[in-house]
Amino acid sequence: MTTLKLTKNELRIQQTKLTQLQRYLPTLQLKKAMLQFEVTNVQMEIVALQESMDKRRREVEKFSSFLLEKVDCDLSVYCDVQHVKKRYENIAGVEIPIFETVVFRKSDYFLFDTPVWTESATKLLRELVIEKEKIEVAKEKKRALEKELREVSIRVNLFEKILIPRSIENIKKIRIFLGDQQLAAVAQAKVAKMKILARKKEMA
Repeated sequence: MTTLKLTKNELRIQQTKLTQLQRYLPTLQLKKAMLQFEVTNVQMEIVALQESMDKRRREVEKFSSFLLEKVDCDLSVYCDVQHVKKRYENIAGVEIPIFETVVFRKSDYFLFDTPVWTESATKLLRELVIEKEKIEVAKEKKRALEKELREVSIRVNLFEKILIPRSIENIKKIRIFLGDQQLAAVAQAKVAKMKILARKKEMA
């Protein structure tokens, strides 16, 4: 640990440091509040998406008896995900994913070679997959925001509980030391003056 220099120059350094910390802290606190707001929003978004997916699942379950039938086509092939398209946006300094769409692998089938319900079932199954991927992207977004929130919270705590109080304490120590030095110098000057006056009296 660096030893604190009890000098006027060090006092100026500590005062400048304190001013910078106090100026930057509100920015960090604002960012922390924004991130907390965004985390709350994405948590609500995940709940809403989960409810939507549950609704889709219930719709798919209506086809469950058909899906158990022995047919030549495998519906899962029509719901095979090629990739999930997403873009990234900067929110409170964090690059977060935004869901755009799901690209399914092309798998052609002839309507006359499949049961009449195939197209409707495929559409519902794909919608269920899309809901699931939306949730995954929202969870990825939540992880990114929570990671940044943890890091910003650590910095806010560091400023509030360690750096700013330490600077204030250092300034206090230096001022006390310099004040004591000044008093000692004044006292020494008075003693010297009294000695000079006494010597002048002796010589008179």
